[in-house]
Amino acid sequence: MSDKSLFADHRPSKRLGQNFLHNSAVINRIIEEFSPHADETVIEIGPGRGALTSQLVQRAGQVIAVEFDNTLAPALEKSFAQRENFKLIHADALELDFCSAIQPARRARLIANLPYNISTAILQHLITQRHCIEEMLVMLQKEVVDRMQAAAGSSERGYLSVLVEAYCETEKLFDVAPGSFRPQPKVWSSVVRLKFRSALRDVRSEELLWSLVSAGFMQKRKTILNNMRNATGKLQQVIKDNGGASIVLCKAGVDLQRRAETLTVEEWVTITNALC
Repeated sequence: MSDKSLFADHRPSKRLGQNFLHNSAVINRIIEEFSPHADETVIEIGPGRGALTSQLVQRAGQVIAVEFDNTLAPALEKSFAQRENFKLIHADALELDFCSAIQPARRARLIANLPYNISTAILQHLITQRHCIEEMLVMLQKEVVDRMQAAAGSSERGYLSVLVEAYCETEKLFDVAPGSFRPQPKVWSSVVRLKFRSALRDVRSEELLWSLVSAGFMQKRKTILNNMRNATGKLQQVIKDNGGASIVLCKAGVDLQRRAETLTVEEWVTITNALC
């Protein structure tokens, strides 16, 4: 167990979006859903005061905790100093190369209570690390999870929805009330399991795909045709070289009046391939 006295003087940072989980029933449920194994490496982002870490180090083979807070990092180091299977990395998770961090292990699973203010950015970064992360169990703002799972045709669908659907199998596990945290956030949270798919099939250029999806959702109330016409930079030139937005969409068999939120991942891939 962690030494709670080491964290007594720490005050949650609004700037870092810190809300510490203290509900033991929720903590136990998260650990049971994650089910750490004695022969695996586990990454924990934002261990905070060690609520999840205390159980992870007892059950996992190796725990690599990533903490950005300058005050929490040394307290965590002292708290788990006697655990040979605990390693603390004092770094920004948005910039960390997780595949290097877990060496000599080649694969790991990840668990995290992600700060609301940067959760989308961290998810995007973790997806780029998918060749060494098998699975993630993360707690996010409920609204973010709802957007992640928004199907084609839903008004909630956006860039994040398409990104996560393209690379992950998503399973929402349960919701967590604000009272489970200190300080209490103003919103509910959700715990979700993300398993990476083997590959994004058939797309000829993933870089072009995500540039296109980003442009498509730039102004959600506009049609995909108008948003493609308003594309900038490299994408603008690629569209121009292929005869313009309307010709590209016709080639892909996509109605010019469709909006980005109505398109499936497969249709985004088809439009991308029409540009290649």
